[in-house]
Amino acid sequence: MSRRGIAIVGLGMAVGPHARSLQDLADRVEVIWAASRSEERCRAFAGQFSFPVTTDINRAITDDHVEAVILLTPPASHGELGDAILRAGKHLLIEKPVGLTTADTEYLATLAAEKQRRFGVVLQHRFRPASRHLASLIAGGSLGTLCVVQCIVPWWRPQSYYDEPGRGTLARDGGGVLLTQAIHTLDLFRSLVGSVEVIAGHTATTALHRMETEDYAAALVRVGGAALGTIMATTAFYPGFAERIELVFTKATARLEGGTLELYHQDGRRERFGDESAMGSGADPMAFSHDAHRAVIADFLSAIDEGRDPLVNGPEIVATRKLLDAMLA
Repeated sequence: MSRRGIAIVGLGMAVGPHARSLQDLADRVEVIWAASRSEERCRAFAGQFSFPVTTDINRAITDDHVEAVILLTPPASHGELGDAILRAGKHLLIEKPVGLTTADTEYLATLAAEKQRRFGVVLQHRFRPASRHLASLIAGGSLGTLCVVQCIVPWWRPQSYYDEPGRGTLARDGGGVLLTQAIHTLDLFRSLVGSVEVIAGHTATTALHRMETEDYAAALVRVGGAALGTIMATTAFYPGFAERIELVFTKATARLEGGTLELYHQDGRRERFGDESAMGSGADPMAFSHDAHRAVIADFLSAIDEGRDPLVNGPEIVATRKLLDAMLA
């Protein structure tokens, strides 16, 4: 298996787990450039990691040795940079949200397909071992028919988080809790249950935050055409707790909380999978292991090697964005 030349574009808060993952995957990748327009961020990154750095983003994108780019810049820049990366003939792995709007997301997904480039999205919750185990059980049919669902994201962010320039604004982030935080859990939820119809919903900005967009959203939903349930997501749930997906089937109930899966079988058996490590639900959004990020990047590399789409690809992220749109509407 050949090593792939990779460039990282964007050296802000999100870069840590990606850089550590690329170190772990050194037998599969060579980081050609780590790029940011900020000299300060380049210096800080170089103090932690040994990858070559540059403030010339165009150089990193167009370098002939670069086959793929991991794009970690703020959401408002994803449209322009994503377009440039794909038109330069590079494969693209992009942090969520892909674009400020669903139309932006659809544009990049369509462009990647036209250019025959692999297009992956960093929605790492699907790659946790407990999530994968639950997905395999559902696919195998051993839990029975889905009847009732509940998806809860009771996270916390302090006001200082939203005091950072642009945080929680439509211009920079494209949205609030749904698009910036809960998209991870809602993408996993949708991948597990199939189609999600929003019957009713509401969003709000609570008294706990001063911000342009919503820090609370809830919906009544119908999934798979029959099962009923609820969704709630917030960053106003101090001090922050692990997200939960609870699925009641005819043969068992599955409770996925953070990285832990508990199964309650109708015959009385109980099973447990996964771990309870920190998941970034509280004041420190980066308090989590990089294992799932490593799995995302490994899947992206395998997609390039095998000529297939990554697990979280263009059509998948568009479907998840449309769920968020329906809740907001």
